[in-house]
Amino acid sequence: MLRDHARTVAEQSDRHAVVLESLLAILRSSRLDDRAARTMAIDAAVASLVRLRMETDEQRSTMLEPVVGAFARLRTDLRPLERFGDLDVQFIEPPTSGRALPGEVAHAARAIVRNAVLALVDDGDARRVRIQWDCDGLNLLIAIRDDGRGDLSVHDDALRPIGERVSALNGEFHVESTTGWGSSLEVRLPLDPPNDPEPLVDVVSLSAREREVLRLVATGARNQEVASSLGISGNTVKFHVSNLLRKTGARTRSELGSLAR
Repeated sequence: MLRDHARTVAEQSDRHAVVLESLLAILRSSRLDDRAARTMAIDAAVASLVRLRMETDEQRSTMLEPVVGAFARLRTDLRPLERFGDLDVQFIEPPTSGRALPGEVAHAARAIVRNAVLALVDDGDARRVRIQWDCDGLNLLIAIRDDGRGDLSVHDDALRPIGERVSALNGEFHVESTTGWGSSLEVRLPLDPPNDPEPLVDVVSLSAREREVLRLVATGARNQEVASSLGISGNTVKFHVSNLLRKTGARTRSELGSLAR
């Protein structure tokens, strides 16, 4: 429940930020007179309100989105900045045959790109941004490149939220910058959750007694406690623990317990 609420707040914050930046871009545009700017701003605000009311984070987290459809929604989010701002946003369409994206991945991907573009807008140096999505069947691959100063890094405050969001999805985030030539952001988001590690007892061949000893050691029980619980001698417990250490490759009793857990 808390995770769903946090995701809802994050999505709404991202959308509000994009809408506000879009409204500012429209109102500041030298290509529009006052009346046209007001009309465009009202239309953008109304469209945003309608979208917020119609879309729910629960739907996004439970439904699959075709990669092309998810990318199209991103273009819709950024269209006002593309049309009325000083930033030239170029979109490289993903292949139509790409695998459908889990709702959480699609949501995170759009938020990542929006945050990156907003960071570039705030910086005020970049004039052109290229956004590209691709899908290799296992991962969503995101590439964002600008023509700014070329001094961005993963440690910048503006990019830190992106790294945290990517890390939460077990993805990878890389930034490469060349002074005077711009920066390149690359993101890899797995489409499937990581496999749970196999239980130690299913990986290592253990006897029935060794399994019993391991189960008790994992609870923090000492040798005498294990012996009393199983009705065996302390020396027998030591023998089994020694075998468990050898079979599992654990160096200490604590490490053995951690592996078992």
